Amino acid sequence: MDRALCIHGHFYQPPREDPWLGLILPEGSAAPSRHWNERICRESYAPMARARRLDGSGRIVELLNCYEWMSFNAGPTLLAWMARSAPDTYARLLEADRESVKRLGHGNALAQIYHHVIMPLASDLDKELEVAWAVDDFRARFGRDPEGMWLSETAVDTPTLEALAAAGIRFTILAPSQATAVSDDGENWQGVDAGSLDIRRPYKVLLPSGRPMAVFFYHGPLSQAVAFERLLADGEQFFRRLSGAAGEGLLSLATDGETYGHHFTFGEMALAYVLDQARSGRDGLTLTNYATFLETDPPKRFVRIREASAWSCAHGVERWRSDCGCTNGGHPGYNQKWRAPLREALDRLKSRLDAHFFAAGNPLFSDPRRALAAYGKVMAASMAPAAFEAAHFAPKLPEAARGTAWKLLSMQAWGLASFASCAWFFDEISRLEPVNGLTFALRAAELARATGMADPEPEVTDILAKARSNDPEMGSGRDIWENMVRPRRETPKTLVTQALLTLGLEERLPTGDGSAEARWPGVAVTVRLDDPEGGARPGTASLRYHLETATEDFAISFRQAATADPFDGCVTMVAAGGGAEEGVCFRDVGLPVNKRQALADAFARHAEDAFFAAMLAQAATARKLVTELQEAQNTLNLAPLWLHLWPGLLWHEVFALPLPAKREALLRLFLIEAGRNSPVKAALEARLAAETARRAAEPDPDCRNLARLVARTADLDLHPDWWAAQNALWERRPFAGSTAILAGALGFAV
Repeated sequence: MDRALCIHGHFYQPPREDPWLGLILPEGSAAPSRHWNERICRESYAPMARARRLDGSGRIVELLNCYEWMSFNAGPTLLAWMARSAPDTYARLLEADRESVKRLGHGNALAQIYHHVIMPLASDLDKELEVAWAVDDFRARFGRDPEGMWLSETAVDTPTLEALAAAGIRFTILAPSQATAVSDDGENWQGVDAGSLDIRRPYKVLLPSGRPMAVFFYHGPLSQAVAFERLLADGEQFFRRLSGAAGEGLLSLATDGETYGHHFTFGEMALAYVLDQARSGRDGLTLTNYATFLETDPPKRFVRIREASAWSCAHGVERWRSDCGCTNGGHPGYNQKWRAPLREALDRLKSRLDAHFFAAGNPLFSDPRRALAAYGKVMAASMAPAAFEAAHFAPKLPEAARGTAWKLLSMQAWGLASFASCAWFFDEISRLEPVNGLTFALRAAELARATGMADPEPEVTDILAKARSNDPEMGSGRDIWENMVRPRRETPKTLVTQALLTLGLEERLPTGDGSAEARWPGVAVTVRLDDPEGGARPGTASLRYHLETATEDFAISFRQAATADPFDGCVTMVAAGGGAEEGVCFRDVGLPVNKRQALADAFARHAEDAFFAAMLAQAATARKLVTELQEAQNTLNLAPLWLHLWPGLLWHEVFALPLPAKREALLRLFLIEAGRNSPVKAALEARLAAETARRAAEPDPDCRNLARLVARTADLDLHPDWWAAQNALWERRPFAGSTAILAGALGFAV
């Protein structure tokens, strides 16, 4: 296949979920978004699923699903979040793979190492699990077996390739610097480097097992130009560079998918332009993917890989275990000597977890290793827990033993999550990424203790004490464990506290004989409260964890805060099975900052909704009282007293019938002037955009009225982001009649 082109995007976010709640908690550095998954999805992943292609007048001619025309891998931890929180974008990824299978016979999607661990530094067991769980996750999502698998940071060695081949993976992608020699016959070798390697054909790797494994090498300089040299600033320039570099064989690029839109604003539009030009056959280019090229042009030459190497470290894989000099974070004076003790501590913990798993699991599983490898099916929800128990648990296990078995499996999953590569990638151990990794280790250690293992924390923290933060105030790794990691641990009292606070802040506390639930993906707390007795409300709290434990029930007595401070509340708890009464003052629970921020976010969302609803009702009355424009008048009388009603008045002005002309003129004078510096303008624009998108997605939308609404927002100096409304309308093409009118108003070429 000549002049073939394949652009690959590596889409990945590390596991960020709190390992007790199963929810990504607020991350301050991602503000105003709640966390980085949400922010990057809005800036990159979602725009790539519906990239705008424009004509010469800046009008939209197509919403292109870039994933349908490029090769991509998306990590299981990212896809799991996306399936829950960005289902439209998630559906577009799955659809893109299906369409590419129809067009090419092979799908664009590649699998990815499950937790993004650095495979050459992983044990044989962990290599097996990372690949097996990734394959199960891919099958569950894409409905087919993966043909290729992306290695985290393209970190590779021969045992890693053996693990891929044993799982049926046919190929992977490496950087050209990771090849050391090539051969025509597998015997006579010629040394190569990144500059002399012919990257236009796949190569065979001779594995000790004799299993087949192919390797593609991407074009290094062009991939670097996309990522770091502003090649995405001009789609035509991008295309010409690609066309000029293409020739006989395959030209492939590989970059972080976040480059398109997150790292480079509107980068997805430059990519969409290139993909459109290439799919049209311009300059004789042919868009393909790796599996399709492998079928038509199988490898004829052999390659030797650089053992224990990666695309983002010039020193092999030292970036993930030593102070090698490779770093990122913007602090030139920092060192990374902390990397070695962090790696040592987590390696020590994982070796202890492994030994405990097989010792404790031997009587619980029919084959502990086989059960552990198959656990990926449960995590991917392709196998029900009951079916997993029937296939892998020892016969006739009592309920307590089954609970222990599930804890052991979860222990291993969190232990592996602690090795996600980003914990070492940056420049400081107190950053979000290492703290998250240590939090997963904390959860794994907790589950180990709950299943009978001696407490591993003292040994772990002794090693972490050797890791020194670059910030003297942070101290050592042990200090970070004590001050930033351990406070994240959940207990029944912290869960009940958060449940009662959440229900109270959202005004959902139960009344009478009712109950209310505070739910997170990993655990749910159901609260029932009776009428007050002596100022406190007796009731019950029931905790239900996902898989790991049975339900825990408590009798409670809840005393709500008597002041405006919700943390002035308290609760007493007694386990249903008996035990000492435990009093909990909310202020003394010591929730970490991210969980306190989650409570603040819950309050802010509810308070804003309640305020807006009440203000809309007031504004409806106020609008009826607006009089007509009088001589020389330029705003409402007592205009400052109307300012708090500005969002509601404007909302009604957009969505309600117009007032008589002179009353309309006066109101508009006030609305435009008041909105110029309004601190709530952005929030109102977001509400207007969401409501317009909702109406556009209805089965039979009033497109003429929606077009009028769009025009009225512009008249009132409002500029909502019509992105979601455009997406909804695109599904109704071809545009005709009133749909065409709305399409024109929303910026489409019609």
